[in-house]
Formats: sequence, structure tokens, C-alpha cells
Amino acid sequence: MRVGFIEARGATRLADLRQQGCLKCILPRVYHDGAEGVLVNTSGGVTGGDRLSTDISVGAGARVSMTTQAAERIYRTTDGSSGRITTRITVGAGARLHWLPQETILFDRAALDRRLDVALAPDATLLATETLVFGRAAMGEVVTQLALHDRIAVDRAGVPLYRDAVAVTGNADALLARAGIGQGAGVVSTALYAAADAEAQLDAVRVLLGQDGGVSLRSPGLLVIRVLARDSLALRRILIPVLEHLSGMPLPSVWRL
Repeated sequence: MRVGFIEARGATRLADLRQQGCLKCILPRVYHDGAEGVLVNTSGGVTGGDRLSTDISVGAGARVSMTTQAAERIYRTTDGSSGRITTRITVGAGARLHWLPQETILFDRAALDRRLDVALAPDATLLATETLVFGRAAMGEVVTQLALHDRIAVDRAGVPLYRDAVAVTGNADALLARAGIGQGAGVVSTALYAAADAEAQLDAVRVLLGQDGGVSLRSPGLLVIRVLARDSLALRRILIPVLEHLSGMPLPSVWRL
């Protein structure tokens, strides 16, 4: 899927949309001068051998929020191959993107290779979050066999701004139980805020997180937030106030259904 937005006549407008296979993009009506896109995987999940590719372009001056219709499900692989999810994002001069997909749920014996690449203009703003759920606690799910490779790369004006890579092979439940890694958490979330006012937001974010997460100023224009929680509900109670504070607006409505 490929979707692009531009700023025209004082509002953000759709400029390009190409979709095929199981990937679709829904564009809800919004009552502000930005735009909102909701990504839908009509196949219902990802398993070994699946290949999903998404390209998002936000033109100069545009304001866009992108999310997903529901949590993405990564089902067990039957042949040992990995599902692959690749997302490429470009944010132009003076533009603002909120990349706010709902959780990615990893089932036992899942195999996933995922990559998020973001290219920012010198004065572009990015608010992004990615959340991994290692089995659904309410369903008693335990992930003892997993092959996960997850990478995030953010560049500003062609210069690396942030790099993160996670590799989990084997018993994810035992790994997360270790005190120096997850201390029993079943959900791990990373949020990034790349903006001119990042440093000014540091203290407010620390107050909102309290003892439930950590935030650091990785550079004068980048906040990195990490939250561990027992389950998705606990995670959302911590993360939603932070995201709403940094975005300056309520989250997309699908987050609240």
C-alpha cells in the first residue's frame, strides 16, 4: 500500500493512494485541518511467508495521524518462515506525522521480521509508537517459542537520529521474566517524539509516566519513551495520556472502541 498527503488551500488532503492485496487505507472524516488514515489488514493477521509493505508520504506543511483498525496479530508459523512487515515513512518540511498503530500481538511459535524506516525533513515533527504484546494475559497465553527481529530507524535530513533493534529467539516468556529485561512484563512499548520542543516536554512526560515508564532526551530534538506493563490495558492507561499530551489532541477514535 502507498498513501500520500499534501497541504493545499489551508488543509491536508489526500494526494496519492495505491493499495492491493490485503492492505487497505480508510480515511475517516475529521473536523480539523489535518487528515487521518486507518490502515486495515483484511487478512486478519500475519503468518510465515506473508509480506506486507506500506509507504507513507506526508508533504510539506501537512498534518497527518496514521493508525490501524485493530491490533495486528502475528500467528504461529507452520513452515518456519517469517512474516515480514516493512513500513517506510517520509515527512516533509514543516509537516507533522503521528504514527500511532495499535499493538502488535505475538502468538506462540510466531516468526516476524519487521522494519520501520522514517525520513524527516529538518523541521518536520514525528510522534510515533510501537507496542509488542507477548501473548494475551487475559487469555492465559504464554510465548515460549518466538523468532522476532524488529528494527526502527529514524533519520533527520539524511543523518541518523535514532536506531533501535530487538531480537528475541526462543522462550520470550522466560526472557521477559528476568529482572534486567522485563521483570515479568508482557507488553513492551516504545514511543518517540522528534520535535523542536522535545526538551521542553521532558519534565511533563516524566510526571505523566510516574514510576511506570522511563523517558530520556537522546538529543536536543528527540524524546525516547519506554513503557513495560503486564497487559495491554495497563499499558494504555499509562501511554494514552502521554501520547495525547505530546500530540495536543485526542487519539484516533479506533483507539477507544
